[in-house]
Amino acid sequence: MSLEEHLAFHRGVEAELLGAGGPFELATEPVLGIPMEVFRERFPSLRQVLDQSAAFGDREYIVTDDRRIGFAEHRRLVAALATSLHERFGVGPGDRVAILAANCPEWILTWWAAVSLGAVAVALNGWWVGDEILFALEDSDPKLLVGDAKRLARIAGRRLALPVVEIESDFDALLRPPGGASPPEPPIAEDDPACILYTSGTTGRPKGAVNSHRNIVALNRLHTFHGLRLLKIALARPDPDAPPPLEPCTLVSAPLFHLSGLYTGAVTLLASGVKTVWNQGRFDPVRVMQLIERERVTSWGPMGTMAHRVLHHPDLGRYDLSSMRQVGSGGSPIGLDLLERMREAFPHARSQMGLGYGLTEATGMATINFGAELEARPDSVGRVMPTFASEIRDPDGKPLSEGAEGEIHLRGPMVMSGYWRRPEATAEAVGPGRWLRTGDWGRLEDGFLYVNSRKRDLILRGGENVYPAEIENCLETHPEVAEAAVVGVEHAELGQEVKAILVARPGHRPDPDTLSRFVGERLAYFKVPSHWQLREAPLPRNAAGKVMKHLLSDGAPDSEAPFVED
Repeated sequence: MSLEEHLAFHRGVEAELLGAGGPFELATEPVLGIPMEVFRERFPSLRQVLDQSAAFGDREYIVTDDRRIGFAEHRRLVAALATSLHERFGVGPGDRVAILAANCPEWILTWWAAVSLGAVAVALNGWWVGDEILFALEDSDPKLLVGDAKRLARIAGRRLALPVVEIESDFDALLRPPGGASPPEPPIAEDDPACILYTSGTTGRPKGAVNSHRNIVALNRLHTFHGLRLLKIALARPDPDAPPPLEPCTLVSAPLFHLSGLYTGAVTLLASGVKTVWNQGRFDPVRVMQLIERERVTSWGPMGTMAHRVLHHPDLGRYDLSSMRQVGSGGSPIGLDLLERMREAFPHARSQMGLGYGLTEATGMATINFGAELEARPDSVGRVMPTFASEIRDPDGKPLSEGAEGEIHLRGPMVMSGYWRRPEATAEAVGPGRWLRTGDWGRLEDGFLYVNSRKRDLILRGGENVYPAEIENCLETHPEVAEAAVVGVEHAELGQEVKAILVARPGHRPDPDTLSRFVGERLAYFKVPSHWQLREAPLPRNAAGKVMKHLLSDGAPDSEAPFVED
């Protein structure tokens, strides 16, 4: 069957789901004052999502190394924790509750308790060092910090003007509020803020993207729509060699401070009644294969290098991975070699492999390429999802014609409310009509989006967004560095690595090991450059003073000696 025939079939299924009377019927309603397409039927807030999850009873929701928590038990624990947060710490609507921990049940419980009270959960990056943590705490101004001992130790000795709950020693007591009181249920509007996720800063420090109840509920509906779309496609054209169905079970290996771990793993799968198995600690490909085999995992969304590390591991053939029915990834197109390895390792997931494109400012998935569409166009990130509109625009904001390359713009009910307490940055990112400037470059062809990662300043290292400005600003505070430019260099496994090109202050020759330690003390490990180059001439700049990185990214002129051979 040709791609055109597959597309016609897929669009017929979608029309049935999205049309009048369908379970995902579309309607036009105002969102923050702008008419746009939304799902007519939806939960009014995340508290209602949480409440309905208790109907799944004793079915397992969270599985970790040492705990198994069912849906009804989870709902009970969240209610108890919400009561304690309100009574002991005064947490209420609009207050921020910061979470700083590795993936664990306490992380998930705290998030749900906060949003059910109308408070705003602040997901702090668990890989941050002390200065980064302190910046985000000052920026978000939380009423309470919940963290694990390992990460709290990074800010030990610093005076904090807020109470701190250490998970290992303080958390269990919060699950037993005195008197058996129930948590309050204040009104929650759809556009009330629910969560702040920090994005790497395009101009320096990270910014907090505010995702509302509407945003996250809309993402949940999109995931549910896509799941039902896949099911209807499979039922309409059954594979005679398909194995018997299994109980849905998703492995979550992304950290909870990422939207893929939090919104896709902890939120969408709660709403769908799906068992979640959580990889804990550092990513270990053997451990992941053991979990897939032991728990009969049916779905996995590896990010960054995770799929590469599993599929290239020498022990790959020792584990039974036949339960896998669906594999998806995001961020950038999957290489053809890796895609073929995925098909060989997970043969029962061939028809349900997917690749998506999204960003924190859009609350996640905006496009998806899956099944036959992915096989036909593996270099595309797919078609735009329902409720999203997309345009490709030139630097002046003018929409471009089909096939022309420019900046990707998105609009829909999943676009963030804005950046926390940054009205100027919000106005720059979300323009008239609530069109989001993604900062990514690409083109649209026959409804398929293609992302040109080389055009953007962003470095995508192992699934982590790295914005050069933050590293450049850090390096230029070093007493031996006069100028710094940071670019990405290709890497087979990580996708890209970080390279710093420096101009030293007169009379100095900075040592790369010293600079690595300097950056590593101030920024997370994945932002530390792997490659260093020293220039004698000043960095090339345009008339506005901006560094012209296209003159640097292909390597320095022969007359300039590198610190370390690339």
